[in-house]
Amino acid sequence: MTEADPRTLPGPSWWRTGVIYQVYPRSFQDSDGDGVGDLAGIRARLDHLLWLGVDAIWISPFYPSPMADFGYDVSDYCDVDPIFGTLADFDALVADAHGKGLRIILDFVPNHTSDQHPWFQQSRRAPSDPRRDWYIWRDPGPDGGPPNNWISNFGGSAWTWDETAGQYYYHAFLAQQPDLNWRNPQVRQAMLDAMRFWLDRGVDGFRVDVMWHLIKDDLFRDDPPNPAWREGDADIRRILQLHSTDRPEVHEVVRAMRRTVDAYGDRLLIGEIYLPLERLMAYYGEDLQGAHLPFNFQLIKSAWNAPTIAGLIREYEAALPEGGWPNWVLGNHDQKRIASRVGSAQARVAAMLLLTLRGTPTLYYGDEIGMQDSEIPTDRLRDPWALNEPGLGVGRDPQRTPMQWCDAGGAGFTSGDPWLPVPQDLAGRTVAAQRDDPGSLLRLYRDLLALRRSMPALTQGSLRLLEAKGELLAYERLAQGQRLLVALNLGPDPVQLVLPAASPAVRPRFSTDPARPLAGPAAERDQVRLAGNEGLILECLDA
Repeated sequence: MTEADPRTLPGPSWWRTGVIYQVYPRSFQDSDGDGVGDLAGIRARLDHLLWLGVDAIWISPFYPSPMADFGYDVSDYCDVDPIFGTLADFDALVADAHGKGLRIILDFVPNHTSDQHPWFQQSRRAPSDPRRDWYIWRDPGPDGGPPNNWISNFGGSAWTWDETAGQYYYHAFLAQQPDLNWRNPQVRQAMLDAMRFWLDRGVDGFRVDVMWHLIKDDLFRDDPPNPAWREGDADIRRILQLHSTDRPEVHEVVRAMRRTVDAYGDRLLIGEIYLPLERLMAYYGEDLQGAHLPFNFQLIKSAWNAPTIAGLIREYEAALPEGGWPNWVLGNHDQKRIASRVGSAQARVAAMLLLTLRGTPTLYYGDEIGMQDSEIPTDRLRDPWALNEPGLGVGRDPQRTPMQWCDAGGAGFTSGDPWLPVPQDLAGRTVAAQRDDPGSLLRLYRDLLALRRSMPALTQGSLRLLEAKGELLAYERLAQGQRLLVALNLGPDPVQLVLPAASPAVRPRFSTDPARPLAGPAAERDQVRLAGNEGLILECLDA
């Protein structure tokens, strides 16, 4: 068993053994009292991330932006919005992070720009403008309306008429977010140059926003209706995005991005892709020359029971291309928080699941202290999707509220008025309340991360499912002579794990239940009892 810390070691593919931590910069730490988090705030909190034990920080967009979609509407890909700081602040953050053995991953938003981007302002001037073809412009359809039936992911038509241009332009999201035309070689070159700008400043990789959207059908055919749509569903569910997303030509674009990052050594390319499993796997690319990690969101969408989760593990592992490295995600800035989805007790079990499955895990800020979705008063709603389609529960503000550092005003996030409200009752869900409590969720995450780093079976080992019955999920991790059994009770009642036949003696190595003793004699050979809502790691003594 090695005691070396992979974060401080040279060598290839650090991300295979690493753990990624997502920071939503508006909500992590405000350094200047304006109520909005910033780069200097992230820099001030690096020691928390180092103490926690993560390896890389993925930072959501901080580029100059009118903030129609809070940074996902970019007006300059090669600078920092003043609300977040300056390029000098970014350089200082990278230098400090690298000095502590932490890596920096940027959120890259290549599908669309802001309508305030100079490229779009030039594009709309005239059909003859050199930048006209940088965006997707079309004449009206036969009825004089939009060119086809494509729907915006935020509701309504994905086409907006522009009087100046005399045509419709396409936007997969807000009207203020016109889509770039990635079929244009000049667009590709400009965007790859933007990636190189940040790679030259030392970033360790990119998470590529809505990667599967980048290429659209060149015939602009209507998307077929979705027979599963029901009244009350979000508008985007009316159609199946067969022609407006996931076109075969997108994989050429992903390969170009991969070549760009590979030219800088051991950098990481992640793709945000919400697609069925068989289509997701294509984004690893031919000969694995696509995204290193097409994000795997199955745990976010899964029912929380053992047979379902075992099934998705089995199907995901079987679908991986040879040599493809798996990854798992529990939450992000677009999805309900894990503690709200499964409850506080099961959030501890979810942490063990995430950090013991085979592959690279990604954590969302605040999940390590059990932050929950906050209720946002109607007059404080900021998310454009919620404002466009009120009453459907599609708003993302509840999972984007400020990080809860302490019980002080502003939860230690800001000395000013936070951009989204902080819950009045923090219920002990703060870093300060949990850091010195050995039974807290925060300490559970930290201890699990330390155990993960120390055990090759967890970072590099194979995985074999053992049990998926009722509320009991169990699997084996094996590498370098280490054999671990992970048993997860996904319910409130005690369960018995029957050990495999001819199993060696085992001893409890780690539990989510602070009451379980880990010292003393080995467990019985034939079965182990798990308390309700308990996750348990057992070490085989004579593996």
